[in-house]
Amino acid sequence: MDVKLNTIRLVRVLSLAGEILNNAVSFAVFCVLDFVDFILCFVYKVIDFWIESQWKPCYCSSAKQHIMEGDNILVSEECKSKIVCFTSTNLQLEDISDTLYSRPSIVAQLSKFIINDLNKTKKATVTSTFSIDSTIVEVLRGNVVPRWSDCDCKICNSWTSSSKDTLFVKAEGPKDKAREDVLFIHGFISSSVFWTETLFPNFSTTVKSTYRLLAVDILGFGRSPKPTDSLYTLREHVEMIEKSVLEAYQVKSFHIVAHSLGCILALAIAVKHPGSIKSLTLLAPPYFPVPKGEPATQYIMRRIAPRRVWPVMAFGASVACWYEHISRTICLVVCKNHRLWEFITKCITRNRIRTYLLESFCCHTHNAAWHTLHNIICGTAGKLDSYLDTVCNRLKCEVTIFHGGDDEVIPVECSYNVQRRIPRAQVKVVENKDHITIVVGRQKAFAKELEKIWKRSKCD
Repeated sequence: MDVKLNTIRLVRVLSLAGEILNNAVSFAVFCVLDFVDFILCFVYKVIDFWIESQWKPCYCSSAKQHIMEGDNILVSEECKSKIVCFTSTNLQLEDISDTLYSRPSIVAQLSKFIINDLNKTKKATVTSTFSIDSTIVEVLRGNVVPRWSDCDCKICNSWTSSSKDTLFVKAEGPKDKAREDVLFIHGFISSSVFWTETLFPNFSTTVKSTYRLLAVDILGFGRSPKPTDSLYTLREHVEMIEKSVLEAYQVKSFHIVAHSLGCILALAIAVKHPGSIKSLTLLAPPYFPVPKGEPATQYIMRRIAPRRVWPVMAFGASVACWYEHISRTICLVVCKNHRLWEFITKCITRNRIRTYLLESFCCHTHNAAWHTLHNIICGTAGKLDSYLDTVCNRLKCEVTIFHGGDDEVIPVECSYNVQRRIPRAQVKVVENKDHITIVVGRQKAFAKELEKIWKRSKCD
């Protein structure tokens, strides 16, 4: 008995020591990253000006004030005002997450304190009702152009307005005699190949002959357009899916299968088309209930990106979410040179394995990834409760949730949180599987599970 108690005490002591060490190392590492991102801000401004002859806005810039006048925005800065019109994307300011321009760091807070102290002597002559970041204003003005740090290949160089083009959709199945339609929505920094290279080849002959399978590359990812005049809000993503899939393929009723970030888009579509959903299958939905009194967007940002060095996935999410310029540097190295990395991978593996996951990871721009991460994951934090309540009360379809037991990106508790809002939802935890291997590596089994879900909904 004493040995067992001593063992428990030892485990607790080691756990506490590990937590303290993790906190201490994390504080030091992220202080350094704060400083590095601060320096990179100036580095990129100099390079942007040198290459493109103009300063590029970023979310480190000071906010501009504006007031609404009809469909226009009256912007004021340094006692000067100008009218800015909305772009053709029908952007609305409430769709924009404040985490884009409000990510306090030690360096940023210090610099902001100094700037505010210096500005105390200045008198403001223009009164406004709202403040908006300089980068958002520049996007609304249409002054953001393709950056030199982004890839210029045919796949990635889709610099068209999001309202004038459609998303890439991989469609398989009968064109005229399809009895059922299934919409597949991938997650963050992924693409439709997450489904087409895994599930599509493993569906039964019956499914392939009677179901039309529609896998979409969401706006800014894969082979879909990556417009620079987009802030990649929930509204833009949903409208593009409606235009490119539901309208283009004349889809009336359909099943939805979504992974990770795609679950948020799936819920938004389901709420908008409640009478059309036959079944809803969610994989690792990123739903964190927000405590009362907490600012929703900031709370979610700290949950998915806790600024910790361990576990590794938390460190990666923190770097991607908190550091605009470090993230841009990663995209410059990885995404701009994705063809090189794909070639090297194929040479090393001698084409023994497919490189679809690498291709999906690399085919996006910093603009697309940065805005989608903040405006979808963080920006929808205040909407998900109502979405889930709508699915619970207005939709009669079957709701099934799959989650990897070893998922370090989105914890299993998120799926159970969804189930609490939708009691009829079934949660299936797959042991020894993580955020990716919930599908990859078990595609045959998962394909069969989906077929059972669709068959049950058909019987209903």
